[in-house]
Amino acid sequence: MNQARGRPEPDAVKRALDVLGDRWTFLVLREAFFGIRRYGHFQRNLGIGRNVLAARLSALVEHGLLERVRYRTDPDWYEYRLTEAGLDLFPAILTIKAWAERHLLDPADPKLHVHHRSCGADLAPVVVCATCREPVAAEDVQYDLDGGVSC
Repeated sequence: MNQARGRPEPDAVKRALDVLGDRWTFLVLREAFFGIRRYGHFQRNLGIGRNVLAARLSALVEHGLLERVRYRTDPDWYEYRLTEAGLDLFPAILTIKAWAERHLLDPADPKLHVHHRSCGADLAPVVVCATCREPVAAEDVQYDLDGGVSC
């Protein structure tokens, strides 16, 4: 346990930020969700330095969020595809996007609309209980460590 903060170690949020807590990492993942797969397209869309992009792609592959797949030989060319772990970040990224639009953007700023394919409606992220399917807010939860120790 981290005695100074009263939190258990290892902390899942801290570990996630160790992997994701960088501006370029989130932007690379955003582009991957938009369907971008090739190095040159990431670089063009993001205006990112080649060394920074190479480092972020390598880290995302190392952490299992992207996989590097050869799509051409002689010479070998690769593309980057979201893995199951990467795809599992979709709700989190959508939630961060919605939060930023609500709290950081000016109402006149253009907004990216994400539509549900089956019904066409704009997506609005909602956290629900996996058991009863009721929406959940911060005041609706309690925190317990493994073994029933409350935080």
